[in-house]
Amino acid sequence: MITQVLALLMKQDLVDLSRVAQDGTRVRASAGAASFRREQTLEALMQQAREHLEAVTREAADPALNALQAAARKRGAEQRIERLEAALKQIPEVTETKKRSGAKDATVRVSTTDSDARVMKMGDGGFRPAFNVQFATTADAARVIVGVEVTNRGSDAGQSTPMIEQIEQRTGERPAEMLVDGGYAQHEAIDEATDKQVTLYAPVPKPRQGDTRDPHAPREDDSEAVAAWRQRMGTDEAKEIYKQRAATAETVNADAKENRGLDRLAVRGLDKVLGSASLFALTYNILRLITLRG
Repeated sequence: MITQVLALLMKQDLVDLSRVAQDGTRVRASAGAASFRREQTLEALMQQAREHLEAVTREAADPALNALQAAARKRGAEQRIERLEAALKQIPEVTETKKRSGAKDATVRVSTTDSDARVMKMGDGGFRPAFNVQFATTADAARVIVGVEVTNRGSDAGQSTPMIEQIEQRTGERPAEMLVDGGYAQHEAIDEATDKQVTLYAPVPKPRQGDTRDPHAPREDDSEAVAAWRQRMGTDEAKEIYKQRAATAETVNADAKENRGLDRLAVRGLDKVLGSASLFALTYNILRLITLRG
């Protein structure tokens, strides 16, 4: 339906896809912080859950318990086991993520209520279970959402490439320019965007203390695309273009959280969270269509 609304907007020449801004926002998950358990604890809980299911199955034969009550108890016990199995399956992935990130706290914990949720650093500096919701929005006057994705990674690294692909799949066009913040500006992502003939606008990282090199000057190990990005972002023209990112992507995130209830999730699991984010995007675009058509 999002794609259909975009098609209607494009058919009436109401949207310009040449410049798109992408931004991620971390949305509080339905899972509680206390639901995150270590692997050893999860295994102990699984043993208890299996024993409970066996007990419930035996009790089902009790004539004092009606069939509906017995079925409800058994279903609850089975669902508990399913959630614990899902949590245990996430252990290897979370372990690998911890290793790659070099996290100070190497303890691996997974939620028993939403195994897809991850503890992330939020906008206020605190750490809570969350999902990373990604929106891509046109930087023209229409300002419509042309891409939506959800990940359970706290970082935005690597998210520009699949978003470019999604935009092309939805609209049949690639944006000529993508405006993203510094979290997206990995060299690999810049190379991939350039390969797709998309110009990436993202701030160049500030030099570390003691590094006197010009951050906008090409480095010896830079690819051609990365060297061009450094030089581009040192120009006044690029700085003016990049200003549009905050006025575009961040306003969409603010609307989602402040006006549309996407500040805290009522569903669990990546698929359902993507459904919630997609419903917001659809509603947002329909309202923009009504406004643009007068």
